[in-house]
Amino acid sequence: MTDPFDQHLSRDNTSSVKFDARHGVFGREDVIPVWIADMDFAAPEAVTRALSERAAHPAYGYTLFPDSLYQSIIDWFRERHGWDIQRDWILMAPGVVPSLHAACMAYAAPGEGVIVQPPVYPPFFSSVRLSGRFVIENPLVCDAAGHYRMDLAHLEACAAHPDAKLLMLCSPHNPVGRIWSEQELEAVLDIARRHDLVIISDEIHCDLTFADKPRHRMLATLARPSDALVTAIAPSKSFNIPGLGLSALVIPDKLRRDAIKEVFDSLHLPQCNPFSTAGFEAGYRSGAPWLDDLMVYVQKNRDFVVETVNARLPGIQTQAPEGTYLMWLDCRNLGLDDAALKRFFVEDAHVGMNPGISFGEQGSGFMRLNIGCPRAVLAEVLTRIESALLASRGINHQ
Repeated sequence: MTDPFDQHLSRDNTSSVKFDARHGVFGREDVIPVWIADMDFAAPEAVTRALSERAAHPAYGYTLFPDSLYQSIIDWFRERHGWDIQRDWILMAPGVVPSLHAACMAYAAPGEGVIVQPPVYPPFFSSVRLSGRFVIENPLVCDAAGHYRMDLAHLEACAAHPDAKLLMLCSPHNPVGRIWSEQELEAVLDIARRHDLVIISDEIHCDLTFADKPRHRMLATLARPSDALVTAIAPSKSFNIPGLGLSALVIPDKLRRDAIKEVFDSLHLPQCNPFSTAGFEAGYRSGAPWLDDLMVYVQKNRDFVVETVNARLPGIQTQAPEGTYLMWLDCRNLGLDDAALKRFFVEDAHVGMNPGISFGEQGSGFMRLNIGCPRAVLAEVLTRIESALLASRGINHQ
């Protein structure tokens, strides 16, 4: 029987950023797009059914967040992550990226500092800078084997900066794929307590973990009631519905919850969407079997990429991520600067990935590969890269 995740799903001409923006982003249409973080798989049937049923009612007016939506969050995180969330801790939000911006505005004044841990998802930088705050970098440390860890001593020094007010944690980490250990998370909480830092923990990838790697631990399950912690969650990555544009913040402390709500209210956000609420709830209510099957498939994709890259692509190395469907390719041994590296993949290999430099200067020489696609697509991507590498060395690939 054919695995449903092996089936090709055409996304061309659906206004897909990943596919239909190829010319604008890469300057050509013939690249295979394995960049932006959504997957090329059909969403769970339960999600599609919920959207169809809602569309069948022909009135699409202003919409409330139903109680059942909040309960779906509570049930999912209790059953999946062992986290007991109270209903009044939940603040619905128009996406995790807007939530990062709102957190900067709520918890740091203009001119104050926000700690980020590069290489990291680009909106961590832009949300700070566009809101008039300044970035304090606490770079991750990468060892010779390609394994990343936090530099906790340096984080302590960053937190001691008199203007440091907020720490943005990416957990699991995008793009390096780390699932932070309980010891690392406890250390982060201790540092935040000592220096009165608010933490916003972006845990949008929390469900995308592999059976052969450590379990993801929600930071909130280690926190004390008095900790200044905001957790950003969403079903968008878990069930491949990021275009529905709905997330949630879990904030036990009322004053901090009110502070970020005030930011949303000042912008008249979020405006509830009848389709986003239907898809959101359906994912958390009925998407678990699909998600479990997905991660089995993506794990096989991950292992295929690791084996192929390290065996057949000279000058490129990668490690198996502990979480996410994103892989971090170390291309530094190719000896190319970042502009030349992008040109090589786009112009020679005809593959569209995210340049590592966009994740901070610590990403220089890396590329981010999205493996949330049929394995045949990955096979073609890697074959194209191999052929381009051989051609650059004057070797014909038979």
